[in-house]
Amino acid sequence: MTAEPANSNEPIDHSIKRNARYGLMLFAVYFAFYGSFIGLNLAAPKVMATPIAGMNLAIVVGFSLILAAIGLALLYMWMCAKPSHQQVSR
Repeated sequence: MTAEPANSNEPIDHSIKRNARYGLMLFAVYFAFYGSFIGLNLAAPKVMATPIAGMNLAIVVGFSLILAAIGLALLYMWMCAKPSHQQVSR
C-alpha cells in the first residue's frame, strides 16, 4: 500500500504538504511544553505544590497548557488559511 494518489497523473496539492508540516512543527512545540511539565512533575514534585494565586503551580501550569493548546490550534488555523503560492493545474 502506497501513499500515492489514485491517479498518479494528478499533481499533489502543495498546501496539503505545507499544512502537514505546520501541524508537525506546532505539535513539536506543544510536546516540548508538555514534556517540560511532566519532567518537572517527576523531578521536583514539591515545586509543583508551590502556591501561586491561591492555587498550586501544577494547576496553574496545567491550565496554561490548555490555553497553549487552544492558542496553537488558532495559530494553525491562521497559518493554514493562507493561500498556497503554487497553483495546482487541473
